[in-house]
Amino acid sequence: MQAHAGNPYDGQTLAPALVQVERLTGTTPKRCYVDRGYRGHEVAGMTEVVIAGRRRGLTPTLRRELRRRSAIEAMIGHMKLDGKLARKHLAGAVGDAIHALLCGAGHNLRLILRHLGRLLRTLLRLLIATDPGRTNAFELA
Repeated sequence: MQAHAGNPYDGQTLAPALVQVERLTGTTPKRCYVDRGYRGHEVAGMTEVVIAGRRRGLTPTLRRELRRRSAIEAMIGHMKLDGKLARKHLAGAVGDAIHALLCGAGHNLRLILRHLGRLLRTLLRLLIATDPGRTNAFELA
């Protein structure tokens, strides 16, 4: 999650985002999938920038990976609505950065809690299945 001061055009945020990906993962991405707002990005290097909406030259692999990008756009929409990313309450550029990081952390915590809830439900089902006489997983023996 990154916050950029002011109101930069999308293409200006691409190079810092690719640097952050490389710093966090230790590898340079082969391809980057972006929307039409990133035209004129002027990013040169080993990363191929694929702009959504083009029809020519799309291989089946590129089509599949562009569909994956569409799934991630929905996650960003949920972060804006559920994580209150659309409205910030902290002032200044530092406040923007703090707010963006907290929204990203909140989103990750929601994903972890959902996973732990599924795990708990599975464990409770297994516990009930091992003792057919028990109908409540929490009843004391």
